[in-house]
Amino acid sequence: MHKFDANILLDCYRRGVFPMAESRNDNSIFLVDPDKRGIIPLDGLHISRSMRKQLRRGEYRISYDGCYDRVVAECARETLDRPDTWINGGIAFLYSQLHKMGHAHSVEVWKGEELVGGLYGVSIGGAFFGESMFSRATNASKVALVYLVGRLNRQGYK
Repeated sequence: MHKFDANILLDCYRRGVFPMAESRNDNSIFLVDPDKRGIIPLDGLHISRSMRKQLRRGEYRISYDGCYDRVVAECARETLDRPDTWINGGIAFLYSQLHKMGHAHSVEVWKGEELVGGLYGVSIGGAFFGESMFSRATNASKVALVYLVGRLNRQGYK
């Protein structure tokens, strides 16, 4: 078990490692250092024809950093498809601290007044580390990802 604060967590990201918990109810946090990482090329994100049509319909409204802690809580919520999560209370607290420091951000997807999808991650320098996403409506998390990639491109991320 590691003792963390937000600055230590930032150093972990700079070294290429990130925290996890065994489950929502496990208070311990451990570091993960994977051999390979998934990278989404910002200049080559494939958006399917059906997704393009859905985006054109405009059924969702997008916001950024509007309810960060709520997005993290939704990502950590147990569902029928996912009975457990790696996001425990300590991890949620650390990422909330990163958000207050300006390093963690969320994308929210709304249908009317209902939060139906979103994602959050950490921004350091020119890199954005996507951490988790959730969807309570068709393709809502994918919509969040498409909008995130567009925003990162506009902000000069490579």
